[in-house]
Amino acid sequence: MPRDNKTVLIQKIAKQACVTFRGLHNSAKAGKKPVADKQSELISLVTAVRAADLKITPRKSKASSGAAGLRNPPVTYMHICETDVFSMGVFLLRTGASIPLHDHPGMNGMLKVLYGKVRVRCYDKLEDNVMDKVAPRFDPPLTSQQTSSIWRSVLHSVAVYTETSGPCLLTPVRDNLHQIEAVDGPAAFLDILAPPYNPDDGRDCHYYQVLQKVVDGDTTGGRKSEEQEGEEQEKEDETWLLEIPQPEDFWCGGEPYPGPAVSV
Repeated sequence: MPRDNKTVLIQKIAKQACVTFRGLHNSAKAGKKPVADKQSELISLVTAVRAADLKITPRKSKASSGAAGLRNPPVTYMHICETDVFSMGVFLLRTGASIPLHDHPGMNGMLKVLYGKVRVRCYDKLEDNVMDKVAPRFDPPLTSQQTSSIWRSVLHSVAVYTETSGPCLLTPVRDNLHQIEAVDGPAAFLDILAPPYNPDDGRDCHYYQVLQKVVDGDTTGGRKSEEQEGEEQEKEDETWLLEIPQPEDFWCGGEPYPGPAVSV
């Protein structure tokens, strides 16, 4: 006998997301941390979800490039629900597809793989816009307009997730900038954002490009002090990001969500 809709897992996740992120959806509180025990309960529920719970069947392995890729979007989104507290949906990535490096300003997030395998590359900004800072030289050189749109950052983590992994957690200050790519075939993941995107409230999506620095020549004759080596290591860990328009080769299609209805 079918279970009542209120008892299905995705409904429990939605209810717990409301409890976990309630109070963080206005601009004054955006960026605050959710209460630890409430977030822990949400993580436990999200960890348990599988594609079958949402009536999603893994797609066949078809590359997102070539003639077929030109007709079909590399990424598809299934909308589940949205309130002023959070939004929830499923992203489907074709083989070889990638969601470009982007951000979630002032937002918390959870990403849970439903099938396949994804690699998530996360960056943290080290400071605000560096328009008034001295930036290194880049190849190719930046225009004066581009120079006002670069940020110092650091590559914080690179991790691979599967359906048996726990969720990837994103916060307003940690792992907020990230790139998501399908590995070894198609993939899908459940996505929760709190609060949802809202350009009118300062929460709009921005895309970024990793810049290649021009390394200056070694003028020390090969002899470096421990302090110099430490400074060089710190610089090597730094990454410079350029804010760019949405890449032309990336777009997101839409499909109906086939799973249990969610009431929030």
